[in-house]
Order: sequence, then structure tokens, then C-alpha cells
Amino acid sequence: MLYWALVFLVVAIIAGALGFGGIAGTSAGIAQILFFIFLAFLIISLLAGLFKRAS
Repeated sequence: MLYWALVFLVVAIIAGALGFGGIAGTSAGIAQILFFIFLAFLIISLLAGLFKRAS
């Protein structure tokens, strides 16, 4: 999932440099959403690992 967030970030940077504001904004928004979903899954996985070790 982090891979796709980086892909959309690169698309947003390229589109912004070429002057496609709408596409750049949409791609940046998608990249941001995917990044936060990735962070949420990372935190859930870390907490699950801690609880698994504790028991």
C-alpha cells in the first residue's frame, strides 16, 4: 500500500510540474489517504504483535 501512495505522489508531482492542477490535486489527495491507511495498518500490526507476545 505504501508503494501505491508513492506512485500517486510521483504522479501528483509530475502533473503539478506540467500544469495539470486538477490531476495533481486528486493524485496528492489519493496519496495522502493511502499513506494514512498504511500508517493505521502499521499501528494495528504493531499492537497486535505486542499483544500476541504478552499472552
